[in-house]
Amino acid sequence: MRIEKCYFCSTNVYPGHGSAFVRNDAKVFRFCTSKCHKNFKMKRNPRKVRWTKAFRKAAGKEMTIDTTFEFEKRRNVPVRYDRELVKTTIKAIKRVTEIRSRREHAFWKNRMAASREKLKAHRAKKQAARIASVKLVQPETVAETPKVAEKIKVPVRRKSALVPGEGQSMGMELD
Repeated sequence: MRIEKCYFCSTNVYPGHGSAFVRNDAKVFRFCTSKCHKNFKMKRNPRKVRWTKAFRKAAGKEMTIDTTFEFEKRRNVPVRYDRELVKTTIKAIKRVTEIRSRREHAFWKNRMAASREKLKAHRAKKQAARIASVKLVQPETVAETPKVAEKIKVPVRRKSALVPGEGQSMGMELD
């Protein structure tokens, strides 16, 4: 059974899944989903699209060189069916995936440790800049005067203009 790789995002495309595009020069492009096919038709570069494996490898977020990748290439070659060969291949595949997952975990740990160190250095630099930007002002040695609460003067409102004899009338004279 041959497991193809998606041309755009490099995920596994199992038999009976995905779609294929055949160009006029007989080059076959396999895609896992319509999302990958549409991005290919839009002529997008997989190394610039953040969710692809090509981007992750180019950005240093995934392992690029490892001996376990050779097994994947080797099992893609069609071989005549043999029950014993299938058993040993399945055992080998399990062992290789176990080794690869351990190596990927170690790679991830190293990457996270490096980024943690960068973050600590960045925070320390930021903190030093913040401390340097704060100027301490010494209090003046002026004799303190007791604070006196000042009264606020509020003008008194006039009485209503509608009541006769107080304020101005509204133009109607009452007898």
